[in-house]
Amino acid sequence: MRKLLLAVAGVVLAGQAWAADYKIMAPAAPGGGWDQTARSMQTALQDEKISSSVQVTNVPGAGGTIGLAQFVNQANGDPSQLIVGGYVMVGAILTNDSPVSLDQVTPIARLTGEYEAIVVPASSDITTMADLVAKLKADPGSVSWAGGSAGGTDHITAGLVAKAVGVDPSKINYIAYSGGGEALAAILGSQVTAGISGYSEFASQIEAGTLRLLGVSSDARLSGIDAPTFKEGGVDVSIQNWRMVAAAPGLSPEQTAAVNTDIEKMVKSATWQKTLADKGWADTYLAGDEFRAQLAKDIAATSVILKDIGLVK
Repeated sequence: MRKLLLAVAGVVLAGQAWAADYKIMAPAAPGGGWDQTARSMQTALQDEKISSSVQVTNVPGAGGTIGLAQFVNQANGDPSQLIVGGYVMVGAILTNDSPVSLDQVTPIARLTGEYEAIVVPASSDITTMADLVAKLKADPGSVSWAGGSAGGTDHITAGLVAKAVGVDPSKINYIAYSGGGEALAAILGSQVTAGISGYSEFASQIEAGTLRLLGVSSDARLSGIDAPTFKEGGVDVSIQNWRMVAAAPGLSPEQTAAVNTDIEKMVKSATWQKTLADKGWADTYLAGDEFRAQLAKDIAATSVILKDIGLVK
């Protein structure tokens, strides 16, 4: 019996010894979506015994491109280093003329996604997407949009909406706010015509009746959200603000496979699935070659719309 217990203990200790240690960079300030994603990964990897130790660091600035540059330059060949990013980073790389790009990291997986929502103050005379489109067509500059950083998902969505209804995207009157709270205050105060962001940013105000939800950017109606899609409102646009994890440049196929295996275990774990449910994040897990192909498509499409908007030459 004693030999059996010692053997079992040896297996457990060996498993713990082999568990990878990770350092995850959130290229943003604490509290935001990327930081929340990194810290949720930290919890799941450790609680599920996938990793023995996970550290999270924050390197904010320039839509994630400052952190990305540091990661590319300092993490080369190190399989313990990961970085969280997302669709906002794709636009930031282009608009900031970043010296580094996502081609220089090792994409691992898309993890979560959130659809965009367009809202107006409850007191607005705009009640449908069709009303908003009519105003936009009549005078693009008269429709002011409140959203996040210039070149980010919100800005891109506004440009796509304009383009889809035949309005020159460079004519849109987009007002970029550094934080969701500032944008929300401007919308609620009727300082702008409409607001655009991830649905969760507006959920409590929509439920309270202070904001009117005109539409969401999904292909089909979302469960639990009483709103038409953009397409139902006559605007042929579908877009999702996704978040991903990438590994360091210069990894061997074996090292990349090991990281992929750990992330797949994390995504399928009870801890991660509970986090998604608690935070209202959609599980959009996509890994390997499929994710790399989707990433390439998103980068190409984003480049086109940012040129249309006039943010990229």
